[in-house]
Amino acid sequence: MKLFSKGFLIALFFFGIYACGEKDSSTPKNVSDVKPVSVTVKDRNLSEDFKNYWYDGTAEITSYQLTQARYGELREGTAVNIFVTEDFLPEIQVKADKVSEENIPVLKFNQTKDFNTGIYPYSIMTSTFSPLRSTAHALKVSHSMQEWCGQAYVQLNNRKDFEIRSHSYFQGEADAEFNLQKTWLETELWNLIRINPEELPTGDLQVIPSFEFLRMSHQETKAYEVFASLKQGDSLTSYKLMYPELKRELILYFNSTFPFEIEKWEETNAPINSEGEGLTTTAVKMKRIKTAYWQQKSKNFESLRDSLGLK
Repeated sequence: MKLFSKGFLIALFFFGIYACGEKDSSTPKNVSDVKPVSVTVKDRNLSEDFKNYWYDGTAEITSYQLTQARYGELREGTAVNIFVTEDFLPEIQVKADKVSEENIPVLKFNQTKDFNTGIYPYSIMTSTFSPLRSTAHALKVSHSMQEWCGQAYVQLNNRKDFEIRSHSYFQGEADAEFNLQKTWLETELWNLIRINPEELPTGDLQVIPSFEFLRMSHQETKAYEVFASLKQGDSLTSYKLMYPELKRELILYFNSTFPFEIEKWEETNAPINSEGEGLTTTAVKMKRIKTAYWQQKSKNFESLRDSLGLK
């Protein structure tokens, strides 16, 4: 299966989004030109390839060698991406225990990161639940961060608006409940890569950054202007998000053919080290397996962690 249809590639060429050779759509417009875009929700038809791969009763688990920028230095660690389909309850927005026509099929994306800063460790997890039958925004995003100073938790629920509850041990961030207008969520874009890269938005957008970034940088939780670009290669395609106000850039690299596995990513934020230079977080794939991990609780399955290169 090719990444893009012929008609889609032609459209990208004429709009200056698709690039060949060294050309790239990485030059943003003036941020004052950015206007909020209302995304039209449509029904989605899943391909047979998608159904055969994602409805086989297993999850896709990928481990990454992580180099994480934190406190002006680069830290070595590991990251794990888990993609799996499941049924979701539409009202309370949690996993359904029973089969029902009312359930919403979703693609769940769990990402974990583990690294140390000096003597103490960081443990980060973000979960994103995207509907599969329609092109609506993610139904829910939850995020937690634990380290020896304390912990933080954020949850977004997609209802009439985006409903957000945030809890943190930092002054000024302790407890908050607020709503935001619906727009693109950075973490749902990872799911779109796996569902159908042709749905990835490009050009001038408004995007709510990942809760991980917002918590680490203590930035306001809101939508920021972004220029998004897509560059297809023979083997790898890159999807770049540039945040001018935040001086931040995120690039996701994924295979150009189905099932569009994410092979690596890079994230560069504003200069924070002692020399005033920007530091880039990188994650590069180590191993990938497909397995029903929720059924593998006994010690007999600990060897699977070795197969993922995880201690």
